[in-house]
Amino acid sequence: MKKIAFIFISIFFLGQQIAKACDVCKKNQPEVLQDVTHGPGPSGTLDYFITWGAVVIVGITLFLSLKYLIKPKENDPDHIKNIVKNEGF
Repeated sequence: MKKIAFIFISIFFLGQQIAKACDVCKKNQPEVLQDVTHGPGPSGTLDYFITWGAVVIVGITLFLSLKYLIKPKENDPDHIKNIVKNEGF
């Protein structure tokens, strides 16, 4: 287990150095995205709105999924989860 954890941690830290943008891509990117990504940068303001909209949606989804997984607040005895719990599956 320790060996696998060491491999994943090594790949994570080494992979960040490999994934950085090259010098040509760095010049073509806006200041905010320099050294982060390859290829052409956002072509306009609409691209930024789309990207930040997606970030907000993913953030809300992550928050709500964790919230309802940790404390679902379902106490109804006829709820479907109680069938599984009571039958012992």
